[in-house]
Amino acid sequence: MAAMPSPFDALVGAPLNHLLRANHWARESLKPFTGKTVSVRCPPFSASLRIVDSGEVTPAAAGATPDATLSVTPGLLLRMATRDDTAWRDIAIEGDTALAGAVHHLWRHLRWDAEEDLSRVFGDIAAHRMTGTAQAMGQWALMSGENLVRSFTEYWTEERPAVAATNDLSRFATDVDLLRDDLARLEKRISRLAAR
Repeated sequence: MAAMPSPFDALVGAPLNHLLRANHWARESLKPFTGKTVSVRCPPFSASLRIVDSGEVTPAAAGATPDATLSVTPGLLLRMATRDDTAWRDIAIEGDTALAGAVHHLWRHLRWDAEEDLSRVFGDIAAHRMTGTAQAMGQWALMSGENLVRSFTEYWTEERPAVAATNDLSRFATDVDLLRDDLARLEKRISRLAAR
């Protein structure tokens, strides 16, 4: 009896196939890798997907040797979720680098069109309003986070100085330089007086 693929593979594969079906160019970019398997490992989880003729993915057979393996940490996964372009450099890649390059291309350019999916259920106008509201809430959350960080920074540098402000550090460095120069001049005077 053949071993069954992991349920996690199907959990990753289903939304990925949804995105691939909505983007013809993405399926076309995977077709040259038909039959190859990609494994993404983020301990304790891993997903292995095989590319099929249509350019979509299906769970790989259990125990199948992956052609490309991408190993990520949970922290790196969060950076990737925020579309941090530098995150890809920290991924450990083993195996077929061309296949890993195709995965990287998809990660950089494949986007979910939420408004399109919502319009099928709620209609165009409601979907447009929902996505507009979600974007506004996202912007509000981002601005609130920035304001909170700014407030904490001001509190820690001005009201309860646990952290030195940039101006204070600059002034301190200048004062140290002046003190060093004054000390050097004083040492020269003392040595001249001692020589007499």
